[in-house]
Amino acid sequence: MPTRNKTLKKIQSGRQTRRDWLKQGAKAVALASLPGCNRLVPVGQNAVKVGLLHSQTGTMAISETSLRDAGLLAIEEINAAGGVLGYPIEPIVEDGRSRFLDEFPRKARKLLSEDKVVAVFGCWTSSSRKAVLPLFEKLNGLLFYPVQYEGNESSKNIIYTGATPNQQILPALDWFTNKAGGSLKRFYLVGVDYVYPRTANFIARKYLESLGASVVGEQYASIGQQDFKEIVNSIKQSEADIILSTINGDSNVGFYSELAAQGITADKIPVVATSVGEDELRSLLPSQVQGHFSAWTYFQSLDNPQNKRFVELWQREFGRDRVTDDPIEAAYTQVYLWKLAAEKAGSFDVDKVRKALGGIPDFEAPSGKVKMDPKTQHMFKRFRLGRIRDDRQFEIVHESADWIAPDPYPQMSFPGWKCDWTRDGITQGEPVEI
Repeated sequence: MPTRNKTLKKIQSGRQTRRDWLKQGAKAVALASLPGCNRLVPVGQNAVKVGLLHSQTGTMAISETSLRDAGLLAIEEINAAGGVLGYPIEPIVEDGRSRFLDEFPRKARKLLSEDKVVAVFGCWTSSSRKAVLPLFEKLNGLLFYPVQYEGNESSKNIIYTGATPNQQILPALDWFTNKAGGSLKRFYLVGVDYVYPRTANFIARKYLESLGASVVGEQYASIGQQDFKEIVNSIKQSEADIILSTINGDSNVGFYSELAAQGITADKIPVVATSVGEDELRSLLPSQVQGHFSAWTYFQSLDNPQNKRFVELWQREFGRDRVTDDPIEAAYTQVYLWKLAAEKAGSFDVDKVRKALGGIPDFEAPSGKVKMDPKTQHMFKRFRLGRIRDDRQFEIVHESADWIAPDPYPQMSFPGWKCDWTRDGITQGEPVEI
């Protein structure tokens, strides 16, 4: 096994030591010489600590384990190239255990208060992100969040590197309701029962109404649920043209299995999913998912030099059976964004790094060129729609002509809704019906 792979295995198992990192030859200098470092490892420890907080066990492990791996891969690359500001990065890996309301906050507090990390890369579900947000604001930590989400939030202590609804869900609805996507009008909304699916489906419902389409049903399963007989029966009876799925985690296994069992194939009622990527498809039978769709901003099948290099590196490290996907790409890219911001700031100080993020040059990520919107701390991204192939990869059937600016509050453009207050220069607020 290559030495680089052994190093990653040791980190993943919790056996990685500071000595292992220093063996990589990263230059060490006195931390005290760096200006404005209010969340640093103690002087004398020749590494800067960051946290990786993802579920490695439980219902979300199917998705989140690979995000941990992506963060570790980026850290290893950066360390091999000399680290950040001359320091190797020491990752502190914690398992949220798919327990969003208790374990994620407990591990976040440990990382910020005990380990004194300068940044945390983590979370998948909006429930886990919202559970840790108050801690990051209270302790002035910095969380890089890599997953598409429902919007309706901007915090100065969170950097949102996943897509907002106007970069993912709304362009997908545009395509399917237009001629290119079949001019479909009857949508069935299905998700698991927590913040993201309910808020995303609220936005989708309002947007579909503005397009002259309709929602013919809306159902929610519990997180981790595998029995979808009643929900799929309801879908069949609704005479829906298409299913918009915001199901997360391993519940997708039960959902697609039941669709196939009841004879719902892509040519009859296609599914467009917002949380099923190449990584989740590894646990699904090709016969059950072929022809269905996913809406993202990145697919492994993208044909550009940066992505080819990323996929090759990923599979060389973790095995040829491993795949990349949208959240994996974001989890990898956001470590580099933090590195660039720290170098621009000349500091690991949270406030200085945050300010620098808005001024770093456009970055060539595997998904293509990306940049940060300093007003909302979200990313400019391209929309891409993929159709699942028989090899569990995606044929890209549509992509936006250019970047789509992030809009965390897209429903504010709908008639009868507004949000008009800000805090610390970051848009804040909840939709208010008027």
